[in-house]
Amino acid sequence: MLEQELLALAASGGTAVVTAVGTDAWQLVREAVARWFGRGDTERENAELERLTRTETALRQSGADDVERESMRQESAWQARMETLLEGLSDEERATASEELRSLIAGHIPGGLNAEGKGVVVGRDLHVRADGGSAAAVNMGNVRIAGGPTPPQPGRNQEG
Repeated sequence: MLEQELLALAASGGTAVVTAVGTDAWQLVREAVARWFGRGDTERENAELERLTRTETALRQSGADDVERESMRQESAWQARMETLLEGLSDEERATASEELRSLIAGHIPGGLNAEGKGVVVGRDLHVRADGGSAAAVNMGNVRIAGGPTPPQPGRNQEG
């Protein structure tokens, strides 16, 4: 079983693949991901290029109603494949492969994907819920705690 950090890395990798499809970076990402999976084996690298092409085709052919579902399916599939590869490596190989994957994500994804520390990268809508008197916030720009004062609104006179 992989530790949480590597599971999050694999999730970021799956998101990175799907996020890159249709961008100017796609060909570079496609080749880099195939090399990462191939680990020096040209035959395996070519097989990964074919899988990546199938991912691109599936996403491009998705109708407007299906694109989110297909994106989630593809992200999950690539995440699982990355987890499987990482699990099958020795500790030393895993350390190298995880560093390579971090570099791949940071170096090739438009705008980058960054989940520093214990953060998580999300490639689609994120819904946050707080129960039992707790508070949750994603963007601190305009947060209101139920039962608390309403925060000042930009551009509004706050005199009372």
